[in-house]
Amino acid sequence: MIVLGLNAYHGDSAAALVKDGKLVAAAEEERFRRIKHWSGLPTEAMKWCLADAGIQLGDVDHIAINRNPKVNNLRRALYVLRKRPSLGLIFKRLRNIKRAGSFEDEVQAAFPGDRLSAQIHRVEHHLAHLASAFLVSDFDEAVCLSVDGFGDFASSAWGMGKGNDIQIDGRIYFPHSLGIFYSVITQFIGFPYFGDEYKVMGLAPYGEPKYLKEMRELVQVQSDGTFRLNLKYFRHHTDDVHYTWDNCCPEVGTLYKRAPMEALFGPQREKGAALEQKHRDIARSAQAMYEEAFFAMLQTLHARYRCDSLALSGGCAMNSVANGKVYLNSPFKRMYLPASAGDAGGAIGAAFVVALQGFAGAAASSSRFVMDHAYLGPQTNDAEIKTLLDTRHADIVAEHCTVRRLDDEAELCRLTATAITEGKVIGWFQGRMEWGPRALGNRSILGDPRRADMKDILNLKIKRRESFRPFAPSILREHVSEWFEQDDDVPFMMEVFQVREDKRAQIPATTHVDGSGRLQTVHQETNPRYHRLIENYRQITGVPMVLNTSFNENEPVVCTPQEALDCFLRTKMDVLVLNDWMIVR
Repeated sequence: MIVLGLNAYHGDSAAALVKDGKLVAAAEEERFRRIKHWSGLPTEAMKWCLADAGIQLGDVDHIAINRNPKVNNLRRALYVLRKRPSLGLIFKRLRNIKRAGSFEDEVQAAFPGDRLSAQIHRVEHHLAHLASAFLVSDFDEAVCLSVDGFGDFASSAWGMGKGNDIQIDGRIYFPHSLGIFYSVITQFIGFPYFGDEYKVMGLAPYGEPKYLKEMRELVQVQSDGTFRLNLKYFRHHTDDVHYTWDNCCPEVGTLYKRAPMEALFGPQREKGAALEQKHRDIARSAQAMYEEAFFAMLQTLHARYRCDSLALSGGCAMNSVANGKVYLNSPFKRMYLPASAGDAGGAIGAAFVVALQGFAGAAASSSRFVMDHAYLGPQTNDAEIKTLLDTRHADIVAEHCTVRRLDDEAELCRLTATAITEGKVIGWFQGRMEWGPRALGNRSILGDPRRADMKDILNLKIKRRESFRPFAPSILREHVSEWFEQDDDVPFMMEVFQVREDKRAQIPATTHVDGSGRLQTVHQETNPRYHRLIENYRQITGVPMVLNTSFNENEPVVCTPQEALDCFLRTKMDVLVLNDWMIVR
């Protein structure tokens, strides 16, 4: 049975292919279109998934989309009757629902001459989120929680996963949303673009929670562990807020009411204005408020279900700072976080709902696929790289670069590790592209974590991003407890731990201002070459990690060797490794 899962008409549109219960390919549309967070029908990702599996659209038995316009409609109707939002908002929502509800023609148009015969399944947004974590974990049973902005008129959902089944027991409905709260603060302190919330998380450690009282005016935690927004500060539920989701980078208009917000916090920060300590304090306070509401939910859910395992998903599960405190601030003892907890992950979740649960007549699989790595995207072969390097020979020579092919992987890793110790910046491209927003050693830029100036070097040479944003460590799994205060498997870089105090001075480039690091644990079994590279670096320096950031320059992470070479040539990167090829500037 072949199931094509889709996140469509949301930000980070994506496709995933499940064949006989196993995930065989997955990629976000942005990697092909080169537009960050691209939203629409992910036709290029769909085409690539099918081509990678050697099949055509007509071979697909089921298509699962992570959206179901038919759920929660009674609540929608009652809300409209009770609250009477603007007609513009109502019509916009109806158009969006109608578009998602009749996308078969658009799918067929993207594949001319190839007949669409698959059965279409519309999977509730939050069920797809929950499935993207639980159904690919190794848990026999777990508490399942999804927290995000909105999807299918809900912002959160929870329940219990057992075997191949997920039972949703509760939801928090529109207009109350932790995701909207965090987006409002993101906009208010001058980060206006879709997906900028991670900047608030990175800025927060530079501040103090001086505005926590004001944050509690915005978000009110309830005695049952849920939360409500104080809607007098928000406009997403009544006004015709500008949204653009159709074949573009998503755009979201102002979600808050300016006058009451400024009465609470003072003037909003305009885009591009200087960051003041007040903005750092607001960011820290927002993070503290998010954690207060998040851990209240976790405490209540653990008390209800008495299960120590947690499968966490939804866009808010990208909050790696809060994720890293789950074992410290809740009774849960095991947690699974998917590589893409946000909307893209719904493509995988929707596919596995169909593949495993016998959804709408599909034959359920008897075994579970465990997703322990994210290397599911496009790859390239040696011949393609050689052709590229021959074609671009003049450009490479013009940048005073030398090119060599290394048949010996040990030598390749040794030379690269040595270059890292010399303070060089490495573009590292190998194998299949990562699924999800994190570079995990296949499309990465690498540096020396021991150099205090490495953050400045990277920002000057390549990234050109805000100086307050941290860089992450990729660490050998077997050495985590020596360097961090917690010991857990974090293969998808989705948790932030405190670096041991006696180690912080040794790795200043990957230790944030509050002593933390958003780590990726690297396993020999799932990424042997990357593991070997870091081991070579450890043998030289005694440090079992390298600095890892995404291979890009204000664009989506590179997908092809052409994009990697272009990024290398237009920046001041020192070394580019393309599989077995090494280009040295």
